[in-house]
Amino acid sequence: MWKTVLRRVLVMIPQLLILSFLVFVLAKMMPGDPFTGQINPNLDPKQIIRLKHELGLYDPVPVQYTRWLVNLFHGDLGQSYIQKVPVTSLIADRAVNTFWLSLLTTVLTYVLAVPMGIIAGRHQDEWQDQGIQIFNYITFAIPGFVFYILGIWLFGFVLGWFPITGSVSASASGFWEVVGSRFYHMVLPALLFSLITTTSIVQYLRTGIVDNKVEDYVRTARSKGVPENVVFDKHILRNSLLPIAAFMGTTITDLLGGSMIIESVFSYPGMGKLFLDSISERDYTTLTALILLFGILTLVGNLLSDIIMSIIDPRIRIQ
Repeated sequence: MWKTVLRRVLVMIPQLLILSFLVFVLAKMMPGDPFTGQINPNLDPKQIIRLKHELGLYDPVPVQYTRWLVNLFHGDLGQSYIQKVPVTSLIADRAVNTFWLSLLTTVLTYVLAVPMGIIAGRHQDEWQDQGIQIFNYITFAIPGFVFYILGIWLFGFVLGWFPITGSVSASASGFWEVVGSRFYHMVLPALLFSLITTTSIVQYLRTGIVDNKVEDYVRTARSKGVPENVVFDKHILRNSLLPIAAFMGTTITDLLGGSMIIESVFSYPGMGKLFLDSISERDYTTLTALILLFGILTLVGNLLSDIIMSIIDPRIRIQ
């Protein structure tokens, strides 16, 4: 398996090179830049020209891309035009917040989705299944940002249980108080985020259980007098969990890179909010670095899903 993993990693190298070129070119094609009047109308035109010359923005695109790629291999992603700090440190600070939010969301997602899928599949067409299906329809149909705003209104304003902005309280002091404040600020966005992302997991698990109930190997086990709990746990549930395992790697990376809406609604300082801010501010260096990072996470997530599936079911070998 490790030879296959190494081969897949080597294949990712040309994919990342192609992705980096497309990302760089598309970023350059965006209208406006950090220095024009579209962003800051107070800058003097002569100062704009001088700044562009200093940063090499008048160089041909292939020259700019080659210079950016060489710096990238040396671990230099450039400096943020807006924040005036190295992009690596800027992303590193935000990545920590996004990582912990995504980790808590992933845990809550599977803690909620797996039992719901098992209950819905085991009690097919009964009141438990119908109630979970109604919940699925609602979370699937309602737009994410509307769901988040309703959650802020209910739990933040009406009940006052959780904070609705930021990642840590300004009054927190001391290690454990800061840790507690960070966790407290993450609970509401992670809970709302997880409720939205349970839909596909619940549906796939339910469908797998319903389909496996009528398979020949299940009938054979029952005809041999195997207890129903054993039939369900060792035969039906184990095979039904394979699609969920396939989603696990991509789910984790999707949460890391796809938290733009939740972070914007809660003003949570993570990579998602940084990505949207870099688009509106035409911060090319930050934007290209983030898109490239999200692309790497997607490729790694696909590989991770294959590895998880091969571990859960030894009959499956990634190619």
